[in-house]
Amino acid sequence: KNLEMGKSDREFYNPFDYRDKTNATPDTGALLHLLKSSLGTGILAMPSAFKNGGLIFGIFGTIIVGYICTHCVHMLVRCSQLLSSRVKQPSLGFPETAEVAFKTGPEKYRKWAKFSWIFVKISLFATYYFGNTVYVVFIAKSFEQVIEHHTGFEMNIRIYILLLTIPLIPLGIIRTLKYLVPFSAMATAFIMFGLAITLYYTFVDLPDMETRHYITHVQHWPIFFSTVLFAMEGIGTVLPIENSMKTPEHFLGCPGVLNIAMSVVVVLYGCVGFLGYVKFGEETEGSITLNLPQTVLAEVVKVLVALSILFTYGLQFSVPSEIMWKLIGPKISENRQNIGYYLMRGVMIFGTVLVAIIIPDLSPFISLVGAVCFSILGLFCPAVIEAITYYEEGYGPMKIRLVKDIVIMLMALFALVSGSYISIIEIIEFYKK
Repeated sequence: KNLEMGKSDREFYNPFDYRDKTNATPDTGALLHLLKSSLGTGILAMPSAFKNGGLIFGIFGTIIVGYICTHCVHMLVRCSQLLSSRVKQPSLGFPETAEVAFKTGPEKYRKWAKFSWIFVKISLFATYYFGNTVYVVFIAKSFEQVIEHHTGFEMNIRIYILLLTIPLIPLGIIRTLKYLVPFSAMATAFIMFGLAITLYYTFVDLPDMETRHYITHVQHWPIFFSTVLFAMEGIGTVLPIENSMKTPEHFLGCPGVLNIAMSVVVVLYGCVGFLGYVKFGEETEGSITLNLPQTVLAEVVKVLVALSILFTYGLQFSVPSEIMWKLIGPKISENRQNIGYYLMRGVMIFGTVLVAIIIPDLSPFISLVGAVCFSILGLFCPAVIEAITYYEEGYGPMKIRLVKDIVIMLMALFALVSGSYISIIEIIEFYKK
């Protein structure tokens, strides 16, 4: 059912039967992995999104974006399963899914197969790399706020960002993922504790909702959608999770692992965004932790959340660094492979710091990354892949599948252009201050 393919094809090759399930993940484990990949620092930016959308618009907008993101993941996984059967491979990654879609698609589009693989690889690289630069700004902003409050010592935010190079380089150059597990465990504990205390401060002494916008001016909506996309989109981790499942046929469907995870994400993100904006109104910062009062507990939360992001930097950084190494690694001589690898990672880490120094304003930076990276990777790419994959099978009555794919592509392009434009305008205004 999930493969949506002809009976004879399914009987000939079912990719699920050929996957290595020695260390396969059960349904509950896959659900937890999905939640962990989605429930990150993005949730802290949701009140800022609601500030740009309004209370009523924010609720419906979050549900709509959540539904579209979930549907695009469905599209990608369904196509990956179908294409795996078509080329008789147990599983395919995101770039490989795009490449195979074009290779086995219409004759006139097959020449674009290699380009599609490169395009998705670059999109994955940009999404994770610039996502890390957002994390650098957030960490620096949190430490700046705490240090200035307790010492009265004021220093330019760019100096804090530059000083972060000291802990980021040793964390970022760790190549073996198992050495990052303790940091990941601490990060999870810190973010859960920090989120719980943040929610406590958010729920206490809420002001009258009449003092907040229900629907903001239309010019702020692109920022809303870009921020929610940044917060909610986790499409880069979906196929590795589905490919590692003991029962991958349970990933899609109703209720399905994906639908359960995304339902939890949408409800939780919507609640945090709504209540955070009600609480702090127009003073809402790019991360809600920056709005917490200057009490000892709140300051501890800011530090712990900043540390949680710092500790996950190495794990997030492994994705773009491995993509880059596969590109330049073969060009380096055998006896210089190790020094070349670590030198590359060091340069890339400093690159995230350099970009953060250039754009140290958190809120428009988040929306810019969401507009450029996540609209392409999370919306545009799955729509194109599905349109090409189902060319031979047909698009259904009145070509409804193709119409839907084109609509999603246009939405992605609109989010890309409008979100980028408004974000850049806000960044320019930041420099004028």
